[in-house]
Amino acid sequence: MTTKLIISGIKGRMGQALVEAIAEAADLALVAGFDMEDGEARLPDGGTVPVYGAASLGKAPVADAVIDFSNHSFTMDLLEWCMEKEVPVVLATTALGDDALALLSEAAKDIPVFRSANMSLGVNLLARLAKQAAAAFGESFDIEIVEKHHNQKKDAPSGTALLLADAAAAGREDAAAQHYCYGRHGSDDPRIPGEIGIHAVRAGTLPGEHTVLFAGPDEVVTLTHTVYSRKVFAHGALAAARFLADKPAGLYSMDDLMG
Repeated sequence: MTTKLIISGIKGRMGQALVEAIAEAADLALVAGFDMEDGEARLPDGGTVPVYGAASLGKAPVADAVIDFSNHSFTMDLLEWCMEKEVPVVLATTALGDDALALLSEAAKDIPVFRSANMSLGVNLLARLAKQAAAAFGESFDIEIVEKHHNQKKDAPSGTALLLADAAAAGREDAAAQHYCYGRHGSDDPRIPGEIGIHAVRAGTLPGEHTVLFAGPDEVVTLTHTVYSRKVFAHGALAAARFLADKPAGLYSMDDLMG
């Protein structure tokens, strides 16, 4: 059985990585794309698929799932379309506002919604390890997170950095007392208990690197995940789309996919 997919953000870097990954999969077919403007997207075999902008979503064909790597400004329109057409959606877009998050919760009552700040299986394993390490080390170890991305990435810190910070905070005995410090420029204050430092690097064509550093008395433990190709995220997103195929309405995450 072939799973028909739509890529939201098809003309972006991740959209193009998904186009290539779908072309290599015998059980998947790309039927359309969503992006800023109407048009076409070229396939690796020389063919094309139609691309629909926000104003023409109503003309788009129904698919088995939508994979979204677009801008957060498009999320509301996308979710409304998926709810109307009863199409499952994989949301990989970050920096969602309160309105989008509220609509996401509503959509999950009617359709399967898979959301992750990072579609890499390795990153999500890193989050589990960070939570376990934070629980094991306790408050005697300071936590710092450093994330590196290409110089065109817009959101800082990345959604993945926040995912890792949330995981580390959840591992602490008093999770609610943890707070995030985004860089320290202009601050002369010493580090305070419960602080988790988060730092962003934007340079060159770095696809992504995330390090969680645990620094205690006279010893340091670092957990690092490095991406060498956007294919990692594409394959994770496709695994999520396949996962949703037989699922009832609800909100799903990498924890559900990884078991």
